[in-house]
Amino acid sequence: MKRTSLCLGWLLALFISSVVHAVPPQLLLLTNYRSGMDVSGWYMSEKLDGVRAYWDGRQLLSRQGNRFSAPGWFTEKLPPFELDGELWVARRRFEEILSIVSRDNPHPKWQQITYNIFEVPNVPGGLDARLEKLRQYLERHSVTHLRIIPQTVCRNADHLKVRLTEIETAGGEGLVLRNPAMPYETDRSPNALKVKSFDDMEGKVVGYRPGKGKYRGMTGALWVEIEGGKRFYIGTGLTDRERTSPPPMGSIITFKHQGFTKNGIPRFASFMRLREKP
Repeated sequence: MKRTSLCLGWLLALFISSVVHAVPPQLLLLTNYRSGMDVSGWYMSEKLDGVRAYWDGRQLLSRQGNRFSAPGWFTEKLPPFELDGELWVARRRFEEILSIVSRDNPHPKWQQITYNIFEVPNVPGGLDARLEKLRQYLERHSVTHLRIIPQTVCRNADHLKVRLTEIETAGGEGLVLRNPAMPYETDRSPNALKVKSFDDMEGKVVGYRPGKGKYRGMTGALWVEIEGGKRFYIGTGLTDRERTSPPPMGSIITFKHQGFTKNGIPRFASFMRLREKP
């Protein structure tokens, strides 16, 4: 009887743990920068094209609350407090990063991954104070794959434009602007902006349109749903390989566009990459 109770208790604990970590963490979300915004004195940093990861002090979680199968050596020296950042290798290698970190078992190529931090959640004070907590931790502990993303003070709009050009020319995705005086926030915030030469957003794949002509037998377009329930097709930006093996149903993709129609549909939408697997 005692053994049965222990077994049931262990199963219950396992179930509770799985439920807890299926709940997405509350995260800061970026708003699009618009020309004319006064961001003088704000911090700017490169927007890394990696996979977002939230460290809750015990486990490394995706935006959906799923646990990454990171090797023990990768997480054992992470601090006992929360972190928010990007799992990253280098510019223009997003698909490779996703392939490494999305596997059910630790992949040897985690050796290439670094964890790049832009936020230390739930610490009092402005951004400097929050990041300082991690700086002090790194002074006492050597964690070579744990890094703080460098922040630069934005002088004015011209400074922002020059820096954006430098990053995009080098193959980077864009910039992030943060109001350093603001306390920690979650959800979409006007105090955290993404800056790119084009607009982009995310949508969920809910279907496909068959290809025609040279794309016969492949995917012609993705049927995509965005926040608010709007649905539309994206047929450009897909490579032949992606048309042969398209993003799976339920996956989240990133696409670029040029504003919206009067009906709220992204104009000239073009596929960029698979963002998350279902």
